[in-house]
Amino acid sequence: MAPNHGRLRVTDWTVLALTLFLAWSGVSPNDRIVWVLEVFWVAIAVVMWAVWLRRHPVTTITFTVVVIHAVILIVGGIYTYSKVPIGALVQEWMGRPRNDYDRLGHFAQGFAPALVWREVFIRNAIVVVRGWLAVIVVGMCLAFSAMFELFEFAVAVLAGEPGVNFLGAQGDEWDAQWDMFFCFVGATLAGMLFWKVQDRQIARG
Repeated sequence: MAPNHGRLRVTDWTVLALTLFLAWSGVSPNDRIVWVLEVFWVAIAVVMWAVWLRRHPVTTITFTVVVIHAVILIVGGIYTYSKVPIGALVQEWMGRPRNDYDRLGHFAQGFAPALVWREVFIRNAIVVVRGWLAVIVVGMCLAFSAMFELFEFAVAVLAGEPGVNFLGAQGDEWDAQWDMFFCFVGATLAGMLFWKVQDRQIARG
């Protein structure tokens, strides 16, 4: 998707819509602290797009997946992950002991960044051996997931009940391990499903 400085593109309108959704989500979230902790990642991405990223090419598949990930984060911020309505409906339908929207969030935490890192590495010729590229991309996603679990742990310790809501463990003692596992699955599936598509889109410029 080549840059076009003369007019707003579909990507610009999409980011604008995402920004409006982000602003609306902050009107009356379930927990203000959790909302801030969840959506500031999206706010950073929007600012980066406005001041820098929109001038650089990005594949349609990567852009689309990142926007979907952003929506998942914003919805989690509005309700807190353990109270997202769609997760509650699935929980009741499947007889699950917990709201698994949090698992979706961690799956996306691997899926979207895997495509982002891969595109950055290819476009900048940072990693040229494709076998190593797959290993490094998945490894970076797992490294971020582990760092994020430590961040969640620190917030839970320091912030009390809002921190526990942000953690989203819902009483599961293996929550951190499951989160990292779903991140790994997401990163791996991103490669299996979309890396060839991404290669073709990068080749087109």
